[in-house]
Amino acid sequence: MTAVELGLDSFGDVSLGADGQPKPMDQVLRDVVDQAVLADELGIHFIGLGEHHRPDFAISSPEMLLAAIAARTSRIKLGTAVTVLSSDDPIRVFQRFSTLNALSNGRAEPILGRGSFTESYPLFGYDLRDYDVLFEEKLDIFAKLSKGQPLTWSGQHRSPLSNQMVYPPLGQPMTVWVGVGGSPESVVRVVRQDLQLMLAIIGGDPRRFAPYVDLYQRACAQLGQPVRPIGIHSPGFVAATDEEAREALWPHYAEMFGRIGRERGWPPTTKDRYLDEVEHGSLYVGSPETVARKIASAVRDLGVQRFDMKYATGPMPHAQLMDCLRLYGEKVIPMVHELLAE
Repeated sequence: MTAVELGLDSFGDVSLGADGQPKPMDQVLRDVVDQAVLADELGIHFIGLGEHHRPDFAISSPEMLLAAIAARTSRIKLGTAVTVLSSDDPIRVFQRFSTLNALSNGRAEPILGRGSFTESYPLFGYDLRDYDVLFEEKLDIFAKLSKGQPLTWSGQHRSPLSNQMVYPPLGQPMTVWVGVGGSPESVVRVVRQDLQLMLAIIGGDPRRFAPYVDLYQRACAQLGQPVRPIGIHSPGFVAATDEEAREALWPHYAEMFGRIGRERGWPPTTKDRYLDEVEHGSLYVGSPETVARKIASAVRDLGVQRFDMKYATGPMPHAQLMDCLRLYGEKVIPMVHELLAE
């Protein structure tokens, strides 16, 4: 089997300090940089920072944070999880990533998406009724820029561009992913733009996404596009034992899902439901061996080439996150490679 890359994602969840109170966001941002530096030292392949505009997540400008990380690292690939392209200017987003790609010597890997939260739309003056067409048009612009210049383009939501150069141009190739939550139309859009597919699997048996992998491959054949690597993103947490990992994550998982659930009208989560997701769903929580076996199983079942674990869920303290990253880099990743090589 082709070597699989294993990465990490964080939204910069506002974590708890030593006094049990939420940390200021400026300290959370510095902690995320330290986490990424450790991940680089451990040889982890990728760090993705999610863009949000809420009181519970500190990262609203991921490219700024990634530039700081680039200056302190040498190997780890630097991306987003995701960039909310619909409520941003695709040319400015391209310029930021082209700059990051230059500073990091070709390590930039944006993951573009529409986001699972909608706060950015009114914040930046966009109408949610334009949700689909905004993303379609802006992704088209970004995809074209990532493949070469000059750019000629026209659409509904901005003035046309004719033979336009955008600076700085890419000095070396940049891998571009699109985050997809599980709609057939989104999968086909990725193929049409000849970008890479990142499946956000945040609940349930990961094998239920197999039809989307199959659709991707069939669409590539039908549209005459090359089959590119596919990735999956799921939450998880690693500790020394299964029990330690489950008990450490549970209160923070319950806090985060309870807060989001109240906003969206979901019923409160229960520990039984949480444990069922750990056992049978897309929550990669446990000892290094348990997490490695679960990752290897998902990778093998879906036939994907990358797995990114969202290692921060809720207000879990920085020290626990650092311990999780050490186990992930030192033990989980080598075990996954061994299991997939069997």
